[in-house]
Amino acid sequence: MLLKRRKFFTLASLGTLGLTIGGHKYLTYQYPLTFKSCPDIASENSSPLLRFATLADVGTGDRNQYMVAKIISCYFDSNPFSLVLLAGDNIYENGEIEKIAATFEKPYHRLLEQNVKFYAAIGNHDIRTNNGIDQINYPGFNMQGRYYTFSREPVQFFALDTNPEAPWSEQLKWLEANLAQSQQPWKVVFGHHQIYASGKRRVNQELVKRLTPLFFRYGVQLYINGHEHHYERTQSIQGTTYLTCGAGAKLRSVGKSDWTAYAISKLSFAVFEVYQNNLEIRGIGTDGKVFDHAIISKS
Repeated sequence: MLLKRRKFFTLASLGTLGLTIGGHKYLTYQYPLTFKSCPDIASENSSPLLRFATLADVGTGDRNQYMVAKIISCYFDSNPFSLVLLAGDNIYENGEIEKIAATFEKPYHRLLEQNVKFYAAIGNHDIRTNNGIDQINYPGFNMQGRYYTFSREPVQFFALDTNPEAPWSEQLKWLEANLAQSQQPWKVVFGHHQIYASGKRRVNQELVKRLTPLFFRYGVQLYINGHEHHYERTQSIQGTTYLTCGAGAKLRSVGKSDWTAYAISKLSFAVFEVYQNNLEIRGIGTDGKVFDHAIISKS
């Protein structure tokens, strides 16, 4: 059943979803169809070259996750996007792939039915079981390894394993080589751990040393992360904007630093519209309203 319209009905019957990924029917399960009407979500009336979304720290399988999942599906109905970045902690508490139905396939089934592709990075909770390998091999996460790259015109995306246990020497060589070879005008890096943030864990000095010189050298315009359970957008720091979008299911308080442009503890996700010379960021809450809007200009 495809529930594609922005306003859809409450159904009390039992539906069945057979999830097919890459031609393989991965899982069939039943769930109650209890969707209620979407809130009014404005169409942006824009024609970007690419629109994509991001979520992080979502894998609780609880009410908060499903609230955010509902609204991102509603937003898609008015403003379709082609892909979603999952910035880690995809399955709480220990990355058990056995929970994939409750933490991924069920909450995002409407997007999956519309062939929206999810691209995941692995977080600290994800590596607690089998070092994250089960998630890396799961077709719905579209991972090509612990770190990987892919392009959607006009953006090249770089997914990193930011865990301390990651193969950093190899990964950094790979990242520099691929950044140097990139022909796309927009470069977006995403990983689980924060680099600049004003929450519980603050600035990650180790990642500042490892990653920010490469971002500056090769013109990375945007870094997206989770780990901190809030929403925070920095001012441009040496040409890179850092976006913490870790409020997909859990919340913690957030302060403000000198370089903070906007910060809030609010269940949310972010949507990006990419144009030739600008990239627009929108933070969206569970009421469907945009609470943060910023424009990054390509240098």
